[in-house]
Amino acid sequence: MPLLLTEEVRGKNESKDNALYLGDNLSVMQSLLEDGALSGKVQMIYIDPPFYSKANYDAAVQVGGQTLKHRAYDDKWEQGLTSYLKMLTARLYLMRELLADTGLIWLHLDWHVVHYAKVIMDEIFGEKNFVNEIIWHYKSGGTSKKHFARKHDTILVYSKSANYRFYPLQEKSYNRGYKPYHFKGVQEYQDDIGWYTMVNMKDVWNIDMVGRTSRERTGYATQKPEQLLSRIIASCTQEGDLCADFFCGSGTLAATAAKLGRRFIACDMGTLAYESTLRRLMGQETGFRAYQQAACSAACADIRVRVQFTREAISAGREELVRIRLLSLNARRLDQMLDDREWAQVEPILAKDSLQLVDMWSVDFDYDLQTGVHCAQAVFVREKGNLTLSCEKIVAPSAHICVKVTDVWGNTVFEKF
Repeated sequence: MPLLLTEEVRGKNESKDNALYLGDNLSVMQSLLEDGALSGKVQMIYIDPPFYSKANYDAAVQVGGQTLKHRAYDDKWEQGLTSYLKMLTARLYLMRELLADTGLIWLHLDWHVVHYAKVIMDEIFGEKNFVNEIIWHYKSGGTSKKHFARKHDTILVYSKSANYRFYPLQEKSYNRGYKPYHFKGVQEYQDDIGWYTMVNMKDVWNIDMVGRTSRERTGYATQKPEQLLSRIIASCTQEGDLCADFFCGSGTLAATAAKLGRRFIACDMGTLAYESTLRRLMGQETGFRAYQQAACSAACADIRVRVQFTREAISAGREELVRIRLLSLNARRLDQMLDDREWAQVEPILAKDSLQLVDMWSVDFDYDLQTGVHCAQAVFVREKGNLTLSCEKIVAPSAHICVKVTDVWGNTVFEKF
């Protein structure tokens, strides 16, 4: 399937290689490999695919002081484990082709299927190219009276060759009794806990999950913390290297890579994941291009937005002052996307103040009708419940204007003037 460039965002961290894709990652990777430009060029691949948990996952959004939940993605497989493993295997073969000879791939799973995945990774990448089994230990709610609390995920790390790059990270190792050893030639340090030395990091990582009040929290289900991705990126890449995540979810890999000066490719087939990642990158002023499969079949509500748009001639007609204001949002088929409980919460909001359901909007003040690419020049994102609803700018009289509006579920609409 062809990939269409649909949006372009310019920012402080800008690279022509930074790309966000909406579509099936299998087709996206095949397209990336077709011309050979990216074959063997990706230094680090991190994927956090569905875990075969046989559950559905919701994203939580705050609207008008209440929490609305919506399906983020399904992790139920009608054809069972075989269909899941076929899905994963086909994609891992393509990732191997994209991975650089010096690169590493990190596969993030948990107890459900990581043992099967290990065998598949051995087959595709070779047993000799196994690098690490990282145990990510975390604290979270939920216990059982029938087994020990399951509080860790597993990240399998493989290379493509023996020439992979790795940069050892260090961590504190506290002395017994937290007292100084006074060993000759050993540098010791002290903090408020006690005395310690610095050693190469071990393969069990204690990193907190993204808390409910964390500033990086997006509300997207199964969001991974930036600290986890920062550690992975720092261990195997340098500034300017290309990183990829083909199950990008809330966009943690892309956001973290950009902050650390790396280039990125991010992909997801869910519109909510795509728009969540786009919002996150815009919020940190990262430049990137966004692509969509020509036949992307994601089910979206048909949303319409009422926009007040005026042009006022100034400078003797050589320029115009454009004013834009959002007036209301109308969503058709939204009731088909939500269950009865969710729709019962949303219907009064639509009637009273529909703009509360707008998550972000952007304006291209020089829209190119021929390319149809929306270049966001002004971006407005809802923060702490507040959203700017109007803007103005001086433009050329011939300029075309495009307004993009996204609701809290990732549904979008473009209005052109």
